[in-house]
Amino acid sequence: MAFGLKRQDVKKWKASIDSGEIAFITHYWLDDRFPGCTTVTKVGCKDINALVAWGKKYGLQPSWIHRDEKYPHFDLFGERQKEILTNEGQWEQINRFKL
Repeated sequence: MAFGLKRQDVKKWKASIDSGEIAFITHYWLDDRFPGCTTVTKVGCKDINALVAWGKKYGLQPSWIHRDEKYPHFDLFGERQKEILTNEGQWEQINRFKL
């Protein structure tokens, strides 16, 4: 279950993906399959090759991409999420969600 998203944040994330950028969006998230994780970051790009190349920097496997027709993305959570957001300078998301 996702919550804590603002419509304008989702629109900005989608617009960034549509323009070919690597885009980040974080929201609160609860899923019994991932105990202890309360947020997820979706990192998307419409250019799958660019998304695969970006993911390789962090050891992310291409098979982990959620191949959504319009908004393909990786899902990041836990310590890996914080590490990648820090490396990418995503301070607003880190601070907003107290990661």
